[in-house]
Amino acid sequence: MKKRILVTGATDGIGKEIARQLAMNGHEVILHGKRKDYGVKWVEELKKESGNNNIHYYNSNLADFDDINHFVTSIKEDFESIDVLLNNAGVFMNEKVILPNGLEMTFMVNHMSVFCITGSLLELVEKSGNGRVVVTSSMAQSSSIDFNNLNGEKYWDPYNAYAVSKLANVLFTYKLHRILREKNSKVTVNCLHPGVISTKLLHAGWGIGGADVKRGAETSVYLATSPDVEGVSGKYFVDKKPQQSVPFSYDHKAQDKLWQISEKICENKGVVY
Repeated sequence: MKKRILVTGATDGIGKEIARQLAMNGHEVILHGKRKDYGVKWVEELKKESGNNNIHYYNSNLADFDDINHFVTSIKEDFESIDVLLNNAGVFMNEKVILPNGLEMTFMVNHMSVFCITGSLLELVEKSGNGRVVVTSSMAQSSSIDFNNLNGEKYWDPYNAYAVSKLANVLFTYKLHRILREKNSKVTVNCLHPGVISTKLLHAGWGIGGADVKRGAETSVYLATSPDVEGVSGKYFVDKKPQQSVPFSYDHKAQDKLWQISEKICENKGVVY
């Protein structure tokens, strides 16, 4: 069954390969990127390569709440429903950057954009009947989170900031799963580690190479499209199999606190939620 799938960060690295595989398999793909010229060119290339004209492109800077608002509003205007929302976009920052909105870049892009986009578009996913939300996390999850240091107020280093943001992805996934179950929604939500893949993010953070992006896209494409995971929700996947995330990620109080903080930030920034 062909699906309508929105992929963030779909013009580079793993996201670009995810988009390619989905398009080649005949799905309708909505691509997000932050460089319009590059994104438009990639869509044209992908249409030719796949023979699939059901490919769309939307531009948005996920470090900017106004841009996110414009992005989700455009999606709502153009589509009545989405079968899969695949939150793939992410960054690794070697230097601390506090954005004009007051948030640290890693936390903003890797967690807050996921929180805002998913919250804003969840109604479209629910309209699909058996919609899915997929969140790209990492095995590099922090074992804890200091809620008083989300913006590096007390200390900051690249690896800690990234690891905390990837833990936040898992906490968010598990909390959203609990909310969806309480309201008897048919929407499922799962997160994943794509593998140690040769991308700009890996080179920036660790200075090493990894597996091919085709391998990196496998679990995301599986969670987005496979009938094997129909109805499966609230799990963390590695190599297309459910695995245990860090023990702290199962703490309901931590999940609840991160959700409350994130929701308040969205409200304060006027995000369409």
